[in-house]
Amino acid sequence: MSVTEIGEFIGALLILTGGIASVISVFGLIRLPDVYTRSHAATKSSTLAVLLTLSGTFLYFLFREQFVSVRVLLGIVFVFLTAPVAGHLLVRAAYRSKVKLADISTEDELYGVLYSKENEKDGSSDKS
Repeated sequence: MSVTEIGEFIGALLILTGGIASVISVFGLIRLPDVYTRSHAATKSSTLAVLLTLSGTFLYFLFREQFVSVRVLLGIVFVFLTAPVAGHLLVRAAYRSKVKLADISTEDELYGVLYSKENEKDGSSDKS
């Protein structure tokens, strides 16, 4: 086996692994109970799947065509930076809209922090 064949194999293996991670993330979206856990499955595992697929594509073209694709590198950086932030903002908007947690959730640590400030503001305005 030559270096080119090994590089192509590694690229194809990364693309296959990215496809498998994508399928696993779909199962997470179907099976998980609420918007918060589904968002976790959607952002974390699909970000990993896209990064693996794009990395495999980059390596495949690098070894097969001796071509460095700046577009693929920019795609990797863009997905790595934007997907987790977008997922966080969606979950934050859902929480602020008071979307209920799943029944199996045991504790909501943010509730006391977030809504105690509102209660203090309401209490201080009543005292005036």
